[in-house]
Amino acid sequence: MNMAAGSGFRTAGTVLERAFFERPAPVVAENLMGKSLCRRSEGAIDRLTLNEVEAYDGFEDRASHAHRGRTLRNAVMFGRPGVCYVYLCYGIHWMLNIVTGPQDFPGAVLLRGAGAFSGPGRLTKGLGIDGSMNQRPAIPRSGLWLEDGGIVVGRRDIQRTARVGVDYAGPRWSRRKWRWVWSGGQQT
Repeated sequence: MNMAAGSGFRTAGTVLERAFFERPAPVVAENLMGKSLCRRSEGAIDRLTLNEVEAYDGFEDRASHAHRGRTLRNAVMFGRPGVCYVYLCYGIHWMLNIVTGPQDFPGAVLLRGAGAFSGPGRLTKGLGIDGSMNQRPAIPRSGLWLEDGGIVVGRRDIQRTARVGVDYAGPRWSRRKWRWVWSGGQQT
């Protein structure tokens, strides 16, 4: 176990640091399969194995919030990798993304499922994640981070599909297989 800097508790695995996220969103997304999404709340730590993610990468990606440039809402996507991008969808569900790639290039990975939580809105609701986490670094001190607990997921065990709910982006982008699903990571 590793001692999380400034946190006063031990982590169960190796905390994913900024360098992990300094790569293109599709690369980070695939490499997140089997990693743990960790949430500290009221002294307890929930660790859920990631089993579904989607990548959003750059200005050309018509499904990305950054496609039309920087706005107040998406500005965090242009910032440092390894930071949370949390936004409200349909006025109901909070969506948790982790910023990826180099600074000033908008990329992010949407965390769609972990443990028994299937669907990004259920995931954030189950872990008590809301807009207050937006722009916070994904590190133990913030109460939300990612760890590598040593689970190795083979590429053949991951299903790649089109992203969900992005038909508005046109066929080139809506059919792009930038969604990764690992059925072995679902917990009952």
